[in-house]
Amino acid sequence: MELRTLQYFVAVAEELHFGRAATRLHMSQPPLSRAIKQLEAELGALLLVRSPAGVTLTPVGTLLLDEARALLDHADRVRMHVTAAAAGATITVGILGDSTDLAATRLAAAYRRSHPGIDIRIRDADLTDPTCGLRAGLVDVALTRAPFDETALTVRELRSDPVGAVLRADDPLARRDSLRLADLSDRRWFQFPQGTDPLWRSYWNGGEPREGPVVRVVQECLQAVLWNGTVGLAPLGHDMPAGLAAVPLTDMAPSRVVAVWNEGDRNPLIRSFIEIATAAYRR
Repeated sequence: MELRTLQYFVAVAEELHFGRAATRLHMSQPPLSRAIKQLEAELGALLLVRSPAGVTLTPVGTLLLDEARALLDHADRVRMHVTAAAAGATITVGILGDSTDLAATRLAAAYRRSHPGIDIRIRDADLTDPTCGLRAGLVDVALTRAPFDETALTVRELRSDPVGAVLRADDPLARRDSLRLADLSDRRWFQFPQGTDPLWRSYWNGGEPREGPVVRVVQECLQAVLWNGTVGLAPLGHDMPAGLAAVPLTDMAPSRVVAVWNEGDRNPLIRSFIEIATAAYRR
């Protein structure tokens, strides 16, 4: 027996009229009648005696009414207890990327609507750790960019963005419609500190060993370009600060926006985060 069917039966038993019960349940009468007949068939007993004046309960129906009310009351208590427990739950999300990304804004709004009682904590990571503290246990799930070492992690791709070279606006190459990595081979590139994930470092250096100033955050990358003429790379689709320009790279693999969590972590808050993120980034 499903709780919904029991709710239907209680409404009919209390109203003693299918029409009034259907109105109370905000449904039409035919499916309500079919649900009660199915319940009687499952129990193998007549629960209601139907007549032009309405319905009356059989002895079995009277017994079921008491039991159904008790079951429904218990279900309501369970629901309230679970909701109260969930209200104290927390999910920590690591973020690496552009906070102005419209998809991330949609994700935040959608997750808040779906989980109004959840405490959502955000950890803004720097560029030295593409997993945003996931391996260190600082976050439950990360919204970041690949590639990086995925050992013992589960990765869900949300979107991929073309990548461009970030140059000073007065750089001769900034006037080009597109560039290849070879066009930048004689330039200085920004670098990540020692110990940074090798796959991550190699990607943002165009797959080649480079020399240049060490940076930790996006603003330091941009300032290195502005002040030192260093080459930077960035996903396209975002406005550049004054004095800088982004030129598409035709031979650079796209930057993949991903959600990542620890392999085997079955936290339902993480599962719902991944589902909502997937929908938010596909719009």
